[in-house]
Amino acid sequence: MHTLTLPMMNRKRYFSTLAWFTVFLLATLAIAPLIGATRISLTKALSSEIEFSNNMDAQILFLARLPRILLAAITGASLSVAGAVFQAILRNDLAAPITLGVASGAAFGAVLAISLGLSFTVLGLSSISFAAFFGAILAVTLVFSLVKTRQGELPTSIVLLAGVTVNFFFAALVMFIHYLSDVTQSFRIVRWLMGGLDITDYQTVLSVCLPVILGSVTLMVIARDLNLISSGSQSAMSRGVDVPKIQKIGLVSASLVTGSVVAVSGPIGFVGLVVPHIVRLLIGPDQRILIPASMLFGASFLIICDTVARTVIAPTEIPVGVITAMIGGPFFVWLLKKKASGVNR
Repeated sequence: MHTLTLPMMNRKRYFSTLAWFTVFLLATLAIAPLIGATRISLTKALSSEIEFSNNMDAQILFLARLPRILLAAITGASLSVAGAVFQAILRNDLAAPITLGVASGAAFGAVLAISLGLSFTVLGLSSISFAAFFGAILAVTLVFSLVKTRQGELPTSIVLLAGVTVNFFFAALVMFIHYLSDVTQSFRIVRWLMGGLDITDYQTVLSVCLPVILGSVTLMVIARDLNLISSGSQSAMSRGVDVPKIQKIGLVSASLVTGSVVAVSGPIGFVGLVVPHIVRLLIGPDQRILIPASMLFGASFLIICDTVARTVIAPTEIPVGVITAMIGGPFFVWLLKKKASGVNR
């Protein structure tokens, strides 16, 4: 495995690019909590002269909006970095957590937990979150078992096809369980499948940080190898990259990151597909910059989508998964048309 090293001539561009994305994220984090169905005063919310229990502005800011926005940031960053890595490993613009079956596997786990009436909490994570996480891992295991070769390689086209197959398989299981469920369970299933960030707290936010950090750091460490793999497996092997090993590390780490956030927020679609493409258009395909930049921009993107979801028809809130799907659907069609016209990279 190669370490992440940057040529001296690129350091200035690297850090200045990340600085711009960081400023954009910080601006989003600063503005989004102040926008909502109920107008709040920041001065009053931060006032030490009013007790917290009597300070409605502070309660809305710190108990309702801030944890939700932090979860949106972590979820957006996680799905985006996973999408960028899936696309690099499989060298396919359509690769994303939702097209590889990871999100559907998580959805199956959550729906199964709801239908069985499982109800427990461990380390701040509910039974639904645990079930969703194991569903995501099950989906990845199935994909690996379908594409495993004697040489241990992961043929990109077959991986993508296996992912689509696993995706449809779990989607069918979800529909079957949904069909057998009663009205109450059916409502909970539909609500979870839409994806949402509205029911959260700081403990839930903290609970997803460790797996997300572990997976993201691993992906950044192998960024240079992913660069070489994205330009061609044979070329990467000739330069000393253990391609099967890096592919497996990348897929497992990206799945860990995806499963961790999907377990909490539901299958929010298209973020992992749209964000890496936007960032790639802005700064190029270098994974050393693309991975952290996608995380920063993905966090901002989902915060903005969630802000729209909770304000556009306030006081009614739209599940954020509906907003991302409305953006990602046309974008997906554009990608398909671009690929069909042969303009794609």
